[in-house]
Amino acid sequence: MSSHSRTLSPQQRGEDVTVDTALRPQTLAELIGQERVKENLGILIEAAIGRHEALDHVLLYGPPGLGKTTIAHLIANELGVNIRVTAGPAIERAGDLAAILTNLRQSDVLFIDEVHRLGRAVEEILYPAMEDFALDIVIGKGPGARSIRLKLPRFTVVGATTRLALLTAPLRTRFGAVYRLDFYSLEAMREIVWRGARLLEVPIEEEGVAEISRRARGTPRVALRLLRRVRDFAQVRADGAITGEVAAAALELLEIDHLGLDDIDRRVLAAIIKFGGGPVGLDTIAASVSEEADTIMDVYEPYLLQLGFLERTSRGRVATPAAYGHLGINYEGPHEQPRLI
Repeated sequence: MSSHSRTLSPQQRGEDVTVDTALRPQTLAELIGQERVKENLGILIEAAIGRHEALDHVLLYGPPGLGKTTIAHLIANELGVNIRVTAGPAIERAGDLAAILTNLRQSDVLFIDEVHRLGRAVEEILYPAMEDFALDIVIGKGPGARSIRLKLPRFTVVGATTRLALLTAPLRTRFGAVYRLDFYSLEAMREIVWRGARLLEVPIEEEGVAEISRRARGTPRVALRLLRRVRDFAQVRADGAITGEVAAAALELLEIDHLGLDDIDRRVLAAIIKFGGGPVGLDTIAASVSEEADTIMDVYEPYLLQLGFLERTSRGRVATPAAYGHLGINYEGPHEQPRLI
């Protein structure tokens, strides 16, 4: 979550979620970018439909905002089945998962976001459900307890995670198809912004699309969020049309620079540089910028790594010479005190 999104009221955030849902593509053909994943999923879905079988379980992983939830809905749409949406932290007890599983119909999709955060007891219920399409229930307690097995309809689990390494091996191996979602190309981002502006009925010029796309971090969710904020700015400070100048002024006001870095990104880099450029532990960085360590790792680090501004080592995070240059600080080698230009 970027710094400007944290300033939104709950009502605004709710409106943003509604708009995001409205802008979501309805078919795989409408999905922009992620060509490799799209092609593989298309084959998987067509084969399952041809055999009249439930789709194999699918695991999607990668940084936040790249379309994991969208793809889960597309899978259900393409199969013509219902989708049940939940999240790892929301399933607290084994009974919660059992209630969800017993309400699924043949070939339905169960989408579990943050699947790496499922509890161990819940996972134990999920294993036989995914593998044997059965639910093991223990009735009674003590010596008189007995186990019964309920058959479940064949369904598809679509799991999403930002932290593949935190998935247990038994759970990971039960997914028949595992796909990584990568940051989007600039060309794909431009298409996404054009499509979003068209659906929002916002007049926009080529230069406005370019400004928003370049600062969207290769992430559709960020692109659509910035488009909405620039639309607000254009409505209040301009004539409602998004030109290059209007987009640049709006994004400058949001403190988003030409590479898409916001205040937190720059503070993360500055914190590492303050400690001689690193290596610096993640918890130390988190304390320096008053953010959760998990948020820095999941939300900010992937893009900084992509830009080549950050390196992960066994001893901690290291700021690269490119990071110094972006912040306008002289780089004098590792463990040197930085000097402002």
